[in-house]
Amino acid sequence: MEISQLLLLLCVWALSSLSLQSAEMIEHCPDRILDNEKRRTCPKKCQQDNDCGNKRQCLCDGPCGLSCVAPGRTCPWPLPSSEHFNVTLLSPSPSFSALLEVRCHPGYTMTNGLNATIRRCQGDRQWSGDDPRCTGRNAETEPESKLACPLPDHDLLLIHGSAAVGSTIQYQCAPGSVLVGSSENFCHKDQTWRYPQPVCQRVFCPPPQEVNHGYLVAVQKSEYNMGDTIYYLCKKNFLLDGPNQVTCQLDGTWSTVPSCRARCPIPAQRSRVIVGRVKSWPYDLTDGMVTHGENVTFFCKHPQKSCSFTATETCFDGLLPAPSCYLEPTWFQYKLYPHRLVSEINPCDPAGLDSTSE
Repeated sequence: MEISQLLLLLCVWALSSLSLQSAEMIEHCPDRILDNEKRRTCPKKCQQDNDCGNKRQCLCDGPCGLSCVAPGRTCPWPLPSSEHFNVTLLSPSPSFSALLEVRCHPGYTMTNGLNATIRRCQGDRQWSGDDPRCTGRNAETEPESKLACPLPDHDLLLIHGSAAVGSTIQYQCAPGSVLVGSSENFCHKDQTWRYPQPVCQRVFCPPPQEVNHGYLVAVQKSEYNMGDTIYYLCKKNFLLDGPNQVTCQLDGTWSTVPSCRARCPIPAQRSRVIVGRVKSWPYDLTDGMVTHGENVTFFCKHPQKSCSFTATETCFDGLLPAPSCYLEPTWFQYKLYPHRLVSEINPCDPAGLDSTSE
């Protein structure tokens, strides 16, 4: 008798625990998440993940309550654009429970009088609520003959706002063109604009300039559109100084055009020099030359002491001057006393180099 009573108590406790867990899950799933959610179909009902199939979880799905949904599946994105509103994704991706904002352009509102609304990605992979529709304020109640200013007919000119009397509009040009005139206008009571209508002018760049000792990689045209890009290459033994590509800019000019710089012969034959932190004879380097922008360190003899110090010069477009302190060894010094060459003797003590400037 005691055993049967104990089993009965355990069953009652288990049932009450399950009902409490279900109640807790339902409390965490409100009937509605957004006021404008409307559903035609709902996914399978559930109380826990085990009630769902593969790759689905038991999650709160708005008015559908706890439902089996695939959280990785996405709603349509991007949504079609409209001339009367902008759509902005407020979540990192358009997956389940993601939010987006629909905001009407200035001068436009939705049927409920608001100028913005929030939509949610539901378990049926559709955005909540009806497709947005933004119309001019009071467009449905005012007569179609409402006074307005005339709008320009220009393919490149984009207009935001209302042309009704007493309203302000903003102008914007399509990519590849620039606005000439005021970017904003106001419609007077006599149906005239405060400023003349602006125009959009296409931006073109002339053919790019040639570069000495270089090649131009581009489709040959009489004019180039804004944003067009061309490339430059240098001939053999020349170094490109600057960007290898240039772009047609908004003002009709090309961005910085590079140059092709020549290599420099080293003005030393019978003395070692330092190039790239390596001490070498000039004839050990390729053609005895260095590239544009490269540094060459020469060895100079102290005027009073038997020691050497260094001086550095930089190659610039074929020109590399020797330092004023450098003296080229004679052929006899180079052949008969190579160990006495300035580049081979001991360096001077840095503390005693001040006298070299006297």
